[in-house]
Amino acid sequence: MAETDPILSMRKVSKSFPGVNALDKVDFSLRKGEIRALMGENGAGKSTLIKLMTGVYELDEGQIFLEGREIHPHSPHEAQQSGISTVYQEVNLIPTLTVAENIFVGRQPTNLGALDWKKMNSGAVTALDRLNLELNVRRQLSDYSLAIQQMVAIARAVDISAKILILDEPTSSLAVDEVEQLFAVMRILRGQGMGIIFVTHFLDQVFTIADEITVLRNGHLVGDFRTASLTRMELIANMMGKTLKEVEIKSLQESADSSSDRETLAEIKGLGKTGSIEPFDMTLKKGEVLGLAGLLGAGRTEIAELLFGIAKPDRGEIRIDGKPRAISSPGKAIDAGFAFCPEDRKTQGIIGELTVRENIFLALQASKGWLRLIPRKTQESIASDYIAMLGISTPNADKKIKELSGGNQQKAMVARWLAIDPRFLILDEPTRGIDVGAKMEIQKLILSLSRQGISILFISSELSEVVRCASRVAILRDHVKIGELTGERIDENSIMRYIAEGAR
Repeated sequence: MAETDPILSMRKVSKSFPGVNALDKVDFSLRKGEIRALMGENGAGKSTLIKLMTGVYELDEGQIFLEGREIHPHSPHEAQQSGISTVYQEVNLIPTLTVAENIFVGRQPTNLGALDWKKMNSGAVTALDRLNLELNVRRQLSDYSLAIQQMVAIARAVDISAKILILDEPTSSLAVDEVEQLFAVMRILRGQGMGIIFVTHFLDQVFTIADEITVLRNGHLVGDFRTASLTRMELIANMMGKTLKEVEIKSLQESADSSSDRETLAEIKGLGKTGSIEPFDMTLKKGEVLGLAGLLGAGRTEIAELLFGIAKPDRGEIRIDGKPRAISSPGKAIDAGFAFCPEDRKTQGIIGELTVRENIFLALQASKGWLRLIPRKTQESIASDYIAMLGISTPNADKKIKELSGGNQQKAMVARWLAIDPRFLILDEPTRGIDVGAKMEIQKLILSLSRQGISILFISSELSEVVRCASRVAILRDHVKIGELTGERIDENSIMRYIAEGAR
């Protein structure tokens, strides 16, 4: 095989399921020492492509070649034996075992029938050395952060097979510095000649680390692109199948009146909770989007939970329409016209076993009390209205919400709160884990709701989203509100400088 030949090549691969053509004659290739991002909206075919190359699914038609030799993986184990390993978003290791045990689980070295701890520990050190990582391999995995656990999973995968590494949404739960640590490892492996497939929804990360980008849409190959020759908007347009003009979103600063001209909805004075968030002042204007920026763990979610009554402050006050208002519980918050879409959609937001209709009317039913049940016809009418208004993609309102895509689940959560006619909507990471098209729709929805007079607190780790949507940005660092930016002063560099340098 020539040095320039692909290490992995998939030719005209197709896969169908009942009623769904998941992949249609797709070509894909990966070279040694290359990081290739695999991009596409939910349902584009990314997961199916990965499952074909790792033996989870079998091809309907097409061929897969590894180092010029045709392979037919029938299981992930077979794929690993061939040289293809995958590390998923959820770390698939055993936290109660040591680092060394996790690296060698299922293939522990033995000596005369007994576990050879010395060989296993030294082998684990060698595997970590390859990634320039120094860890105490005798410590339990649970003693380390999620980012380090991710590195251990990568060390295990690389130790098993040193040809191709697939990273499936590896950064979704990592802080900025942890992402950089992961990228450093990826660069080391690239330098050692490994081919890496990187699946993510974070555009900035793709442009930071990927050499090439493969874009899929609706089961078809859109194209392969050199990262350096592609703009973010061009990538989004290719993923969505739209023109550049169709995917542009005007910033709120350009499309709405200045927030300084708006009436005040709420004033927060010295609100805080010991050990959670230092006392802070904040003003909420009617119909504005107030962005909340800061690194993971800076205190953004803590502020959201204080404002919604999930956590109880031990100092300060909230004034609504100029009058003091105690928000001591979520029920009190709802009575005040507050609504909250939490960060963890799956465990704190949706109820997967309930239908889209049932999820949408939950908050409205709770506000009326469970003894005053909302009639079924009213439920159906409310659900249908919001499904149409927000463009929720579902065959009907009685489909289980867990069967919808992440973006549509997020829209259903927003619909739940819009049904109670809120004055103030708190959105904590509303676009996390959803595809680019759904992100754009959520951002457009945020701007639309603000124009209808709803005040929005918008929390996002993606600074580009904050800049795009907010007319004012409050910045946090180490559980302290350190300042605000408004109007033309809002840009990513200014926010990052503020976080780095603190209050000025």
